[in-house]
Amino acid sequence: MIEVRQLSKTYETPGENLRVLDGLDLSLAAGETAAIIGPSGCGKSTLLNLLGALDRPTSGTIKIGDQDISTLSEEQAATFRNHSLGFIFQQQHLLPQLTVLENVLVPRLAGDWQEPAAETEQRARQLLDKVGLGQRLNHLPWQLSGGEKLRTAVARALINRPKLILADEPTGSLDPASTDTIADLLLDLNRDQGVTLIVVTHNADLARRMAKTFELRGGRLELQISNQQSFNHQSAGVEG
Repeated sequence: MIEVRQLSKTYETPGENLRVLDGLDLSLAAGETAAIIGPSGCGKSTLLNLLGALDRPTSGTIKIGDQDISTLSEEQAATFRNHSLGFIFQQQHLLPQLTVLENVLVPRLAGDWQEPAAETEQRARQLLDKVGLGQRLNHLPWQLSGGEKLRTAVARALINRPKLILADEPTGSLDPASTDTIADLLLDLNRDQGVTLIVVTHNADLARRMAKTFELRGGRLELQISNQQSFNHQSAGVEG
């Protein structure tokens, strides 16, 4: 699913260039879950932006499926993001003037989608019911709790049936109980829908729920935990 080879990212700064990633490698199978941990400023969000085709590497390759996204033009990258990726951000970025249902449908406004609008809306309603918001469809973001906003963002990330979900500190602003609920939700969706999941987090408990945990150190990833039994359980759920 994901093959990253010799990935480097350098930013030009006055006086001395800043090398954030330095020959990083990463391999993940389809349907696998992984956490990326590390101190603030080590490059976790930079890596997520590169995996999400939001930025370009200085060198190296990023293959997601059969697509080398490091070579895409801006227009091709936008299409790839819309059709293949789902993003979950710590701040959710819900549009305040739109209802919960309308926020989930926003990603369908871009791209050449052939699905009838009625079918898309029905699927959005089903996703919201899945994340426990079936009774909140017409509420505005300001009427939701932090956990409900995040669950709305999860449903939005899934509306385009992505192959890969990238989550940047998804539980950073939540209490422990809400964090457990979101972790359960993400892993249930991973098992039921077979999407690959990468979570950047400072939360050790959330990281331990993933099949693999990598630490970003010195511009490279070091595997800390590989819970193959967890991955086999997830894969069995996908197949059966």
